[in-house]
Amino acid sequence: MDFQERTFGLADRAETATMTGLAMLRAMLDGRFPAPPICQTMNFILTEVEDGSARFEGEPGFAHYNPMGMVHGGWIATILDSALGCAVHTTLQPGEGYTTIEFKVNNVRPLFQTSGRVICDGTVLHRGRRMATSEARLVDENGKLIAHGVETCMIFPAGETR
Repeated sequence: MDFQERTFGLADRAETATMTGLAMLRAMLDGRFPAPPICQTMNFILTEVEDGSARFEGEPGFAHYNPMGMVHGGWIATILDSALGCAVHTTLQPGEGYTTIEFKVNNVRPLFQTSGRVICDGTVLHRGRRMATSEARLVDENGKLIAHGVETCMIFPAGETR
């Protein structure tokens, strides 16, 4: 992961309002739109998107440790939530928005800064008119499962967010 070539910020809402969710995320991957600031803070980034799926890759560091000397569960939950939500985001039509209603995380093993790069794949399980569900898996570079989760998102007209 090379953050040196990435810019962080927010895409222009007027421009993104006319795009599908998949087109918006692809523009982010192409560098036309900045990556969201949370990616810089958490040291992970969107690396792949397709219709109904999203992949994030990251490297937790010492700054993400909890008092027990391991990566905080919030870091794991955040990369899972990002993959889960962005998988749903790929299904949005122009003028649609979404928000997470709930999500559940199962941590299988601890994560350390020495664990290296991790990969988180999110996939949409169901996309209805007003609700979507997704699942994701967080694995290390060898494919060893670290955590997995599921999420429910509410779909709404984008104008309802203001």
